Amino acid sequence: MAKPEKRKLINKRRSRKLTTNTLIEPRSIGEFFAMSDQQQDLWKNTVQAVTEMRAGASLRRASRKFGLDPRKVSQLAGPELRKLRNGRWAARSYDHLLRVLVIPTPKGLREIGTRDSRQASKAGKYSAAVQRYLQTGDDSALAQFRGKHIVDATGKRVQLLTDLDELDRLGSAGVLSFESLYARSL
Repeated sequence: MAKPEKRKLINKRRSRKLTTNTLIEPRSIGEFFAMSDQQQDLWKNTVQAVTEMRAGASLRRASRKFGLDPRKVSQLAGPELRKLRNGRWAARSYDHLLRVLVIPTPKGLREIGTRDSRQASKAGKYSAAVQRYLQTGDDSALAQFRGKHIVDATGKRVQLLTDLDELDRLGSAGVLSFESLYARSL
């Protein structure tokens, strides 16, 4: 009879462990916005720490930069990190962590979620090209994005806006200011 009691105790421990870990990896933009503001900040900082590690920082340095415990980062981003032979942690060349991006559309700004760091990187380069165009009038950087898209977390393609007249219209309306592009996603 000791076995059923022992099983009960183990199940109790497991259930307690699951409830104390309140943050689960968001898989969609809906799940991300359903999280509390504190959990959203924790997730965004974790993703930023992984990006920082990809640029060459150690787990400890990247975690501290964003005010996180290195153990929490390795717990939340676990599969996207790998342990090297020397015992250090390194980020994989790309990851599948959810990122919320803000991109311009003809109707204004739109928040999309992507689960691919390469898509997020493309969106960052696109955003820089849009800002360059709006500030200097130089559209050469935008040329590489004509006909391009970003794949969101659901697998849907989101076309990148490169129509200069539309970008001018949105820019003069104040929709494409640096502050408005990054206000919600930071």
